[in-house]
Amino acid sequence: MDWPVFRLDELFDIARGGSPRPIKSYLTNDDDGVNWIKISDASASGKYITETKEKIRPEGISKSRLVRKGDFLLSNSMSFGRPYIMGTDGCIHDGWLVLSPKSDRMDQDFLFYLLGSPTVFSQFDRLAAGSTVRNLNISLVSGVKVPLPSLEEQKRIVAVLDEAFADIEKTQELTEQNLKNARELYDSYLHQMLSPKASGWKRYRLGELCVFENGDRGKNYPSRSNFVSEGIAFINAGHIDNGQLELNEMNYITEANFNRLGRGKVRKGDILFCLRGSLGKFAVIENEMRGAIASSLVILRPNSLLKGNLLLHYLRSKNCSDMIRKYAGGAAQPNLGAKDLAKFEICIPDQTEQEAVSKSLDKLLSYIDILEDVYREKFRSISILKTSILQQAFKFS
Repeated sequence: MDWPVFRLDELFDIARGGSPRPIKSYLTNDDDGVNWIKISDASASGKYITETKEKIRPEGISKSRLVRKGDFLLSNSMSFGRPYIMGTDGCIHDGWLVLSPKSDRMDQDFLFYLLGSPTVFSQFDRLAAGSTVRNLNISLVSGVKVPLPSLEEQKRIVAVLDEAFADIEKTQELTEQNLKNARELYDSYLHQMLSPKASGWKRYRLGELCVFENGDRGKNYPSRSNFVSEGIAFINAGHIDNGQLELNEMNYITEANFNRLGRGKVRKGDILFCLRGSLGKFAVIENEMRGAIASSLVILRPNSLLKGNLLLHYLRSKNCSDMIRKYAGGAAQPNLGAKDLAKFEICIPDQTEQEAVSKSLDKLLSYIDILEDVYREKFRSISILKTSILQQAFKFS
């Protein structure tokens, strides 16, 4: 392409945000508060930042950086280099860079596509690669080079890209809806199966179907200073993900610390249930292992009245969610105790029918898992397609 190439500092005034400190002293709910723009106010796929979760007092403006509607923001740390267009005014902290266009010969939507393209990001990535903490600063961003055609050509390119991305977004929305429908199918069937039956199904409390075991919360409870790089697993709520135990970030304690614990030691087949924070998360100990639980968890050990994976399906169900709300929903910081969990109600058939119901639910869940894998791959393909389109649109040497 025969387009002139400019440094970003030739096209924009570039500045870094700042934070009044301590920030808690400046946060306010008053009507005259100024929008306080945080990374969490921007969605990964969004284009504009139009509102914020927090505001600061007007006197904080002089200690921060005020940005205006139409300015571009770049995240300069974490997922750095992601552009957003300001749809409102506000102040930014030092996790942002603001790029204010120097002239009106640049189309805003063209700049958004350009700044989000591989052409620009590859330069950000290369410039930040040598630093210990990968982030951007004014000096690095200033030297990034971009092609800039005439305003008429910019508008033509935007029209083409808008049309292409509109079709892609429709495909993505349809894919997301299909995934949601698949999950709702499982949830609906699960709720129907585990709800009270007219005959043949008996109502129990979990305390009648399981043994509950808390962790050892006494003087022998391990502190962070007791953790070691290798040893016996000390499991907390953060190690539970989607019904499984996540071992990559596991904490470990020594054999001596483990032996001092009087309870809360896991066995194969145990279900670990989260009592605080992310209430209702659970994981199954599928293999023989040595480990102990933190105080945020409780062990459920099903007794002989339960067959198959029926209890696991119950823990995923709306029926269980309703019980969580009933016993923990009113607290400022919701939490449960093992005694509360023991009161949860579940309807189950006799043991012969339990096996059949469990297998039916297992099969449906496996289909849902396959569908989710298919849709995740489709999302990945959509993301690759978006990147490819932008790469071709702004490729230059």
